Amino acid sequence: MFVLIWATLLFSVRGNNAVTGAAVREHCDGRYCITLSEGVITAEAGLCVVIPCSFTTLYYFTPKHMVWYKCEPYQRRCGDSDVILHTNNNNKVQSGFIGRVSLLEPDVSQKNCSIIINDLTESDSGSYQFRVNGLLSYAESGFTFSPKAIVSVKGLTQKPTVMIPPLTEGQQTTLTCTAPGLCSGSDPNITWTWRGAGEKHSHITGNITAVTQRHSSTLTFNPSAEQHGTDVTCKVSFTNSITTEETGTLNVTYVKEFRITGNTSVKEGEPLNLTCSVESFPPSLITWTKPSETNMQNATETNWQNNTETFMQRDSGICTFSISNVTTEDSGRYICRAEYLNQTLVENVDVKVIYVRKPLLTGDTTVEEGDALNLTCSVESFPPSHITWTVLGSNTKLDNGLDTDLQNHTGSATLVIPNVTTEDSGQYICTARHLDRTVITYADVTVTRVSKILKNSGCEVQSEVLTCVCISEGFPLPTINWPLLKNHTEYTVTTTASNHTVNSTVTLTVKDHSNASVECVSINENGEAKENLKIRMIISEKADQSKELVSWLEVIIAFLIGVLLSAVLCCLATKCHRKNLKISRNLDETLEMVTSQEAPLIDAGEAVDDDLTFYQELAEGEEGAAAAEQAAPDLNGGPKDVEYASIDFSVLRRKNTRDAAKKQESTETEYAEIKKEVKEEMENNGEEEGYVLEGEMVTEDEETTPCVPEEDDGEDAAVYSNVKDIMSEI
Repeated sequence: MFVLIWATLLFSVRGNNAVTGAAVREHCDGRYCITLSEGVITAEAGLCVVIPCSFTTLYYFTPKHMVWYKCEPYQRRCGDSDVILHTNNNNKVQSGFIGRVSLLEPDVSQKNCSIIINDLTESDSGSYQFRVNGLLSYAESGFTFSPKAIVSVKGLTQKPTVMIPPLTEGQQTTLTCTAPGLCSGSDPNITWTWRGAGEKHSHITGNITAVTQRHSSTLTFNPSAEQHGTDVTCKVSFTNSITTEETGTLNVTYVKEFRITGNTSVKEGEPLNLTCSVESFPPSLITWTKPSETNMQNATETNWQNNTETFMQRDSGICTFSISNVTTEDSGRYICRAEYLNQTLVENVDVKVIYVRKPLLTGDTTVEEGDALNLTCSVESFPPSHITWTVLGSNTKLDNGLDTDLQNHTGSATLVIPNVTTEDSGQYICTARHLDRTVITYADVTVTRVSKILKNSGCEVQSEVLTCVCISEGFPLPTINWPLLKNHTEYTVTTTASNHTVNSTVTLTVKDHSNASVECVSINENGEAKENLKIRMIISEKADQSKELVSWLEVIIAFLIGVLLSAVLCCLATKCHRKNLKISRNLDETLEMVTSQEAPLIDAGEAVDDDLTFYQELAEGEEGAAAAEQAAPDLNGGPKDVEYASIDFSVLRRKNTRDAAKKQESTETEYAEIKKEVKEEMENNGEEEGYVLEGEMVTEDEETTPCVPEEDDGEDAAVYSNVKDIMSEI
């Protein structure tokens, strides 16, 4: 057991004190031998040095005490004043070595003469010589070995040993600081100091313990992230103001929350720079990813490589992502992922690209009158734009009202006019205000009106000049066509327009205006309208005046003729009445009239008309003019001599009316000739003229009594009367 402890201590001292001389050597002087280290044993001030030593003697020599000397190297044998260790007499020991030198093995019989010298100083350098005292054949004797051990003490260069276990934030840990050297001398003073970055040292109290001749100190604490990277110093102070220290860096395993820096709202076309930093130890592996919008259901992501558009720079716990020219496609969620030890940390950030597009108009800008106008102005932008509708020439915004419905949604505004009129036509302005920018677009609204022909259209003819006016209303302005003009080459067409009304006037000369109407055709892009315009006759003012004058003349003439005819008729009626009265008076005289049946009572010239009419009817019945000519008598033969009948009125008898009517039914017409006096006599009498008017015949009942006009030569004229009438009067 002793050998094992000694060997361990020896080799430890060798390792710590850098003993020069790789081997030990045995030196013998007769039967006395000693084993010492070859070369110089080096040591450092403040520490200790071990001089390994073992000896052998005569078998009959019994060792009792051991003595060590220190003298100069040039001295062959050290004297009594040079004693540094005497196991039997401590008074002979030099004062400077009292308590500093001790045997590693106090049992002399073990023949281990190794010693340890503590609290070295540089003055401890020199030659060390060993002597053994004992009994030789029961007599006190001693033997001084001539070989010496050379020790060289230099300044202290060894450092304490600081043991720092793995540190985890929040978990209690212990640091250990061990003083250099295996020494059993004075206990060193061990202190702990902690210094942050750029800070002064601050003392930390630790626990000092000594284990197996080695002095150490422990420091127990709870590390934090703030202590990561800081320095902890262990300082060992020996006697004689000899100090040494060792500094260790605390590496605390920790991780803090993500920190993403950079502007997450950028304008389109500007660069995007995002930095993801994770404060941790050991440093985390940071990557940027963006979920693919087309593959989000499959949880696929896009990883960027360094290129002209994107750039990723990694540093210790920092990763910077850059896009030189952002577009709207770059908007979205970006994921910063940190791989730390056996765990993965994730942080998200939403990038918004500020942009605005040109307003987009939807809806029909051409509507028919009476329909609803529905226009939507939408602007793709971020953030959403504020959209308003106005009418060109008016700064008034179109708000909700009875006729206008403005629906303002996110990024869009709908203009609704339920019942449009032509006055609603015009240019409407959609204004989108986006941040400090204004975007404008225009909508040209056209309200169409179906073409129709107004009622005040028509045609008139005056002096063979036909003038037609066709008035049509519509929007866009219609075109008026006259199908009538296809058949004419000379005409005049005049067209005027006012607002939404077209007036077309056509003028042409027509000789035959038998048509009752003229067709007018009005056409615009919404359809066509046709109307047959009635023709109205118009007489000029002069013609009207002359016609009016003629009309008055005709009325006057007709009135005069009527008056004249009335006078003539009255005159004739009066004369006939007088004649009838005369005849009646003559018959009252009971004259007897003798009728002659041999001669006709009518002159041939007088009966021409009756005979001619008879013969014409006969000719028509026989279907031929020849028959009429054969049956007609010779009318050119001239008048025949009138045969007169002798009438004896004395034999006449009065008859009653009943007998006269019966006889009238059975008696054939008999004519009597009455000779009159000359014209002057007739005019004087005023009663003898019959119902005669030049060129006319007066008819009574069924038979006619011709009235013969008077002759200018004064000859008597024949007057014929109906015998039956005469008889009926009686």
